[in-house]
Amino acid sequence: MFDMGGPIDAGRIDESIDLLKQHIVEPEIKPLLEVLESMSENPYDYALLDRLSEEFGKLGFLQGAVLTYAPYLAVILSDSSFDDFD
Repeated sequence: MFDMGGPIDAGRIDESIDLLKQHIVEPEIKPLLEVLESMSENPYDYALLDRLSEEFGKLGFLQGAVLTYAPYLAVILSDSSFDDFD
């Protein structure tokens, strides 16, 4: 489970959603967009981070494209990516 050190910036999530919709038309990102929209509406619901990580993991090669247009996702996902190595 993720443990964010600070709040999620809903404005940056909205910006990421807009850029992804504008630049990536692949249907595979739809579940990811749905999680991001939920995160934008509920930025303090950190349970959504697990869903975000799961959906991002399913993207395969599209992960690179997603991070190109939505680099804030890397910030969100990397905040606790090494917690399991304690």
